[in-house]
Amino acid sequence: MSTPTGLIDVHHHAVPPLYAEALGDRKAIPGVDYPDWTPEQSLEVMDAHGIAAAVLSITAPGVTFLDGPDAPKMARRVNEYLAGLVREHPTRFGAFAILPLPDVAAARDEFHYAMDELSLDGAGLLTSYGRRYLGDPEFEPLLAEIAERGAAVHVHPATPPSRDLETFDLPASLYEFTFETTRTAASLLFNGVLDRLPDLRLILSHAGGTLPFLARRLTHGPTIGAYLKDRVPADVIGALGRLHYDIAMSANEFALPALTRLAGPGHILYGSDYPFMPASHTAENTAGFAAYDGWTEAERAEVGRTNALRLLPALAARLAG
Repeated sequence: MSTPTGLIDVHHHAVPPLYAEALGDRKAIPGVDYPDWTPEQSLEVMDAHGIAAAVLSITAPGVTFLDGPDAPKMARRVNEYLAGLVREHPTRFGAFAILPLPDVAAARDEFHYAMDELSLDGAGLLTSYGRRYLGDPEFEPLLAEIAERGAAVHVHPATPPSRDLETFDLPASLYEFTFETTRTAASLLFNGVLDRLPDLRLILSHAGGTLPFLARRLTHGPTIGAYLKDRVPADVIGALGRLHYDIAMSANEFALPALTRLAGPGHILYGSDYPFMPASHTAENTAGFAAYDGWTEAERAEVGRTNALRLLPALAARLAG
């Protein structure tokens, strides 16, 4: 097994100081230790594991912990901070813009500012806002604009909005995050969004949560409930196969075969989940990526690098010089 080089990490988080200060003592993700982070730490981990460039994003809770105009103001400040890092390290960092949902109008304004003025690489969304998942009709105008623009969207799970779920005193990110990704994908499927927006370039976190395992089950909606006859997508498996999936926390012998069967190597991207997963996990995940025997070496190069460059043309242009 050779050591990978030139990887593009599409699931790599930033913790800007201004954001951490605003978050204060709130737990970003209940039960999860909040990491210390600096750009220099990211670069050190990247250099140690063959990661040429990382596309930075903000994890849950985004800016949802702020009310009224404070949320879009924080999103603007964070995006300008990320843009500054990209300017300082144009071949090492990209960034997905944080958008101040559930305020769709403010999110549309910030998306255009982030793309047109800051030249960021796409948008970062959470799986839900309040009790609404991404397939909610309220969010479709924003998704349609993003799709028309051809921008990539990295979708990261959030803590489940339902407060009556039994947690077993375990953090949501341990297992619930995978279900949140599945819930938002199901909402996109059965509300018809993926059929109406076939060019929407979504990147789902963590190998799509439980989607590879449940993909065939999701085709049986009308069999289970006849009322779903008019809501089931024309081709559930095809719609899921058009999506893109990062392999953060998922580059292992259990997840990769199912994901590869569902999406094919052309729709899978490398991810580390640093710093919310430590450098030791970056080593583990990178080793799993390098060792998986279900891809050819050409396909491994697609997963590790070229798929990301195809989805992120601004980053590709910076790397090309």
